[in-house]
Amino acid sequence: MKTYRKHLLAALSALTLGATALGAHAQTTDQSAPQARHGMQHEKLTPEQREQFRAQRIAKLHDELKITPAQESAWTAFVNAMQPPAHAQHDRAAWTHLTAPERMAKMIEMQKQRTAALEQRQGALNTFYSTLSADQKKTFDEKASHFGHGRFGHGHRGNTAQG
Repeated sequence: MKTYRKHLLAALSALTLGATALGAHAQTTDQSAPQARHGMQHEKLTPEQREQFRAQRIAKLHDELKITPAQESAWTAFVNAMQPPAHAQHDRAAWTHLTAPERMAKMIEMQKQRTAALEQRQGALNTFYSTLSADQKKTFDEKASHFGHGRFGHGHRGNTAQG
């Protein structure tokens, strides 16, 4: 009987220690949560707030790159080409009436449109990038890594190093 009590007491102690450790871990995780949730918080912004955030990031990158007057027109063309695409509203009811092959064909067509838009952005990026000095290219490569995701000024989800 004494052995049973010892085992029970040991098990309760282990549970208590585990719960304490879990609570400490949760507190540590909660302190870093605002950084980890950056992308999710950003998604809750109004369109006006998103545009303001985007404009601030554009201005900051412009300053960090030290764009010269000779590069200004290429910069402006680049920024205009990198405008976020309008989010098309899809008629979900219409999709439910499509067959599986028709839905797949629609998805392929939408993907082709996205690819064409990315190729157009790549052209603008290449044109602008060719006007940069070696130091500017290095800065651009470090600061603008999220351009490949097609979300100029929005950053990449989970990437908290972007400033």
